[in-house]
Amino acid sequence: MKKSEATRLNILQKAFELIYVNGYQTTSVDEIIATTQVTKGAFYYHFKTKDEMGLAIINELMIPNFKNTFIEPFQTVVNPLDAIYELMYNLLIENENLKVEYGCPASNFTQEMAPWNIEFTKALNHLSQQWENTMIDSIEKGKETGIVKAGVNAKEVAVFVLSGYWGVRNLGKLENSKSVYLVYLKGLKSYFDTLK
Repeated sequence: MKKSEATRLNILQKAFELIYVNGYQTTSVDEIIATTQVTKGAFYYHFKTKDEMGLAIINELMIPNFKNTFIEPFQTVVNPLDAIYELMYNLLIENENLKVEYGCPASNFTQEMAPWNIEFTKALNHLSQQWENTMIDSIEKGKETGIVKAGVNAKEVAVFVLSGYWGVRNLGKLENSKSVYLVYLKGLKSYFDTLK
């Protein structure tokens, strides 16, 4: 990796960490520069604006990580409902990078930026559509193999899971506790039992 590429990646990673903790709107370019210890000129060499950097965080950090975490596990699953539940459990209970007090990075970006910036909306919609479509495809395969009831509407299940995940992440932020995650997971398990 060239030095300029390493500098760009460092800016993106440190900015992501600051934004995850403090929010996009309240994180200033000056804070990012101070944290990354690059010059203002170096920052603006890589990004013309803060919004350009924000989009790069989504496209260059979040989407590749999202694919590894949310998409790839579904490529070889036999039971899609078990796979979705295990993913939710891992994200909510076991993942040490996602802090209860800060919520879901994609959800946070959506709440802060989607109403104000069409490019953020497009990038974040692409992210959520990939996850939704992956769950739909997996559930449809489960219906074909008889693991999931034939009458189940795969899109309804996917939207329910996705909205439930983002919602419970926000409740976790409010309560600053994972206890609400356990309630969600129990309800999700009961719901999935009705789909088999």
